[in-house]
Amino acid sequence: MQTAVPTDRERTAVQAYLRLLHTVRAAFDGPPDGGRPVALPPSVLAEAERALAGAGLAGNEEEFFRLVRHWCHEA
Repeated sequence: MQTAVPTDRERTAVQAYLRLLHTVRAAFDGPPDGGRPVALPPSVLAEAERALAGAGLAGNEEEFFRLVRHWCHEA
């Protein structure tokens, strides 16, 4: 298991992914009144895509999810 400290770009990518994950979960939970689920804001997805590309993680899911597990054990 690698124990290297994540770079700033890697941390940014993980944080953006976690924001995206929480936004998607909230969308699927839907509003309290049981109406239509909230749409996923395009800006949240775009932020995650930019952060992944900036960290060189686009298309490298194994490395990315290793970072996610290291950062947040619940993900």
